[in-house]
Amino acid sequence: MKLSLLLTSVLLTTTAPACDLCGCYTPSAEAVQNSEHGFFASVAEQFTHFGSIRVDGHEVDNPAHQYEDSSITQFVIGQSFLNHRLTLQVNLPYIDREYQRPEGFATDRGSVSGLGDVSLLGRYQVWSYQSARLQRTGSLGKDSIPMELAPHHFTFSALLKGGVKLPTGDSSRILEEFHEVEVEGAPASGIHGHDLTLGTGSYDAIVGAEIFTRFDRFFFEAETDFTLRGDGRHSYHFANDLTWSGALGYYAIDRARTSLALALATSGETKDTDRFQGREAGDTGITAIYLGPKVVANLGRITAEVGFELPVLLNNTALQAVPDYRIHAALSFHF
Repeated sequence: MKLSLLLTSVLLTTTAPACDLCGCYTPSAEAVQNSEHGFFASVAEQFTHFGSIRVDGHEVDNPAHQYEDSSITQFVIGQSFLNHRLTLQVNLPYIDREYQRPEGFATDRGSVSGLGDVSLLGRYQVWSYQSARLQRTGSLGKDSIPMELAPHHFTFSALLKGGVKLPTGDSSRILEEFHEVEVEGAPASGIHGHDLTLGTGSYDAIVGAEIFTRFDRFFFEAETDFTLRGDGRHSYHFANDLTWSGALGYYAIDRARTSLALALATSGETKDTDRFQGREAGDTGITAIYLGPKVVANLGRITAEVGFELPVLLNNTALQAVPDYRIHAALSFHF
């Protein structure tokens, strides 16, 4: 399979980008088809800056200058089987968060870091189609015009995926929910224990689907993921989460061993409010849509990606610190 298809498929890699809690990264099944033995390894970074305060979707002043900088670095290893139709992978995230928030009339500054929740994911290509056109390449004689196939004139693929997230991340920050106290007259905090936790403390199921289509140098892709949360620790239950992403792009360079793709990408998330001690946690629901550019470069078996997103829609419940921007980057190796 032509390596330029690897490039386009990697544009599907940043799944669930709106979910800062998981930040899941899943290299597409098509990408590993270029691997001689189907083995691949990736490292991916998602950095999100939370510097704005919103109440029920409306931005308000931030007199305490509270913020959270969240970095999620994921290490991914995987293997494809059944002629690359089935792909299995393991995601190991390392999370580092720095924050500043009001605590009464004082300022609380700190950081938290460590292993997040490990995910085991599988994806299966349920259908694929490729067509190639004939193009004229020259003449060998008066009546002889040789033709050659132009690969990937049109392609389409569809994949289903599923997996489980394990409660390996430290969820002790959620214990802050038990002793939070609002001080009259003091600024309200938009950063809480459920924002800083490294893990949900629950076994979660992940299901989703991906599609990709290409015509000549243009391509379109879309994916969606639904995370069904289990019962969490410390009487805290995270809400189910629906995320989606899509991109429309163009190959600026499309050669056998070198490719460069530019895309306008969008992503989004919607989740209901969490529950704490059986009651609604009012400051946890959100619906968000992000938009931004993405660039992916391919050199042989190495693929590099970088993207930048800005929120174009943020509807949150109660008072929350919300994202101002996100940066994604990834480096994948295919063996």
